Amino acid sequence: MRRLAALQVLVGGACYGANATMCKMAFANGFSWQHVVAGQMWFSAALFGLVLLVQAARGRGWQRLGVAPTAKLVALGFLSCTTSVLYYFAMALLPVEVAITLLFQYSWIGLVIQVIETRRAPRPTEIAAAAVILAGTVFASGIWRTGIAGFDPLGLVFGFLSGVSCALFLALSGKVVVPCSDAQRGFLVCLGASVLSLAVCPTFIPSGVVFQGMAPYALVMGLFGMLLPVYLFGRGTPYIPAGMATVLASSELPAGLFVSMIALGEPLGPAEWLGVAAILGGVAISQLGEGFSPRLRFRSVDAQG
Repeated sequence: MRRLAALQVLVGGACYGANATMCKMAFANGFSWQHVVAGQMWFSAALFGLVLLVQAARGRGWQRLGVAPTAKLVALGFLSCTTSVLYYFAMALLPVEVAITLLFQYSWIGLVIQVIETRRAPRPTEIAAAAVILAGTVFASGIWRTGIAGFDPLGLVFGFLSGVSCALFLALSGKVVVPCSDAQRGFLVCLGASVLSLAVCPTFIPSGVVFQGMAPYALVMGLFGMLLPVYLFGRGTPYIPAGMATVLASSELPAGLFVSMIALGEPLGPAEWLGVAAILGGVAISQLGEGFSPRLRFRSVDAQG
């Protein structure tokens, strides 16, 4: 079960890989970062809604939750939306590779959260994994060529904060345990994210931007940037420590580079390939030690959902 949980988080992180390319394509077609945030959130909620309708047709209805569990899921959605706001705003001010590098600071921030939570020092394999992944990120993103000097300071701050927010989301995702199906859980998380997205793009729905070319980008980002990660993280993160979850989610960058190479025709040089290999190696290192909690936390009464 623990290995399956690790695989779910690894695949959930890889799903995020399509976001940077889709965001870049949306920007190139005249859409703002606000449109990207709102589109991703609302389409992800709609996709989870469709899953719930299919389940209802098969006789699996909505499970009643109390106010507190519902509020926790909605709050988790607020945090997910906050990560996207910070990340896409930074991407609008910085080169994509710089924004990605700053986001990826969550690989070590998650370890800090784990230390604070458990009051124990991270294991040598956890430290080694985070260090190797960070080094690989510098090469894979291309940041080693230019550094970050001279870039927009506000973009640098928001980019780093996106890493903090992402680490918090991964850590808290495993803490929110509610008695409902994965689809219902994901819908409530995405609904919370959608509501908060209106704070940055209040005119998204009435403006009709969805029918002006935004829909394809929002659909892909809703699927790979929210629906699949929220579903997979919800299933996997309760069974592994916060630090381990952030390390495994680092699969995002290699996946993102491959998507960019295929969709945008951006070739990967030797340094980028070296970085990808280092990130994958860091993930492998994280699995060498016993990085899992000896006691599993039961996340749902509907674990087979």
